[in-house]
Amino acid sequence: MPTPPPTGPLVTRDTLAGDVRALGVRPGETLLVHSSLSALGWVNGGPVAVVQGLLDALGPDGTLVVPTQSGDLSDPALWSRPPVPEEWWPAIRATMPAYDPRVTPSRGVGVIPETVRNWPGALRSAHPETSFAAVGPGAAAVVDGHAVDCRLGERSPLARLEARGARVLLLGAGYDTCTSFHLAEYRVPSPVVEVGRPSPTGWVKVREVSISSELFEELGADFERDRPVVRGTVGAAGVRLFPVADAVAYAERWLPLHRPRDQYVDATPAPGGSGTRGRP
Repeated sequence: MPTPPPTGPLVTRDTLAGDVRALGVRPGETLLVHSSLSALGWVNGGPVAVVQGLLDALGPDGTLVVPTQSGDLSDPALWSRPPVPEEWWPAIRATMPAYDPRVTPSRGVGVIPETVRNWPGALRSAHPETSFAAVGPGAAAVVDGHAVDCRLGERSPLARLEARGARVLLLGAGYDTCTSFHLAEYRVPSPVVEVGRPSPTGWVKVREVSISSELFEELGADFERDRPVVRGTVGAAGVRLFPVADAVAYAERWLPLHRPRDQYVDATPAPGGSGTRGRP
């Protein structure tokens, strides 16, 4: 039985750039993009065309930022998608390659961030599980200084994006992927957990703030109801555009009311994504 042709819409580099400009993306700004390639429709050129279109819209003075998380560099005791036999755990910890921003692939965040990670001139931050990659003149200012014991807090690219007046583009992605909400977790009462990871000197344990994307869809719905969020479409994808600072400030007020931190302790290394190792 022949495969039916795609129903579209047909998305190209130029149509994507035009759609995001019409949404309000401005040349020269700093844009944090959470994305889903499959949500866009049939993209001629795939993720390369998407990145080209985003860079076209931002222009030579703009900076494109994406999450390039690698949650599989984590304790195998926490893996459940899929789990591994307990008798393997010591060997996995002893032999897991340490994080290398140049070669460690992203995992669970989609093909568009992985394409940005490999883009000519891209820079990547230093955190082993929750790194960000950036392309553009502001890339170094965003990704430098990402502390290895601060996943998504004050010493991460998120705080620098907030300070730069960056905006978030949810490009076919939901609020459960919105890393800006995690910065708020560092500013409200939060438990601290011990997480294990590989390092150049062997397996190490680090204490970090507990993070979780639990209830982020509900948080996002309330945020969109109460704050000015630009809504539209790019190709077939529903999109949202809003300032990082607005999302963080709203989450700082919402989280203590709707998701008290004594309800859970999450020791997993990387938020968001699905089907990846390192998630419970």
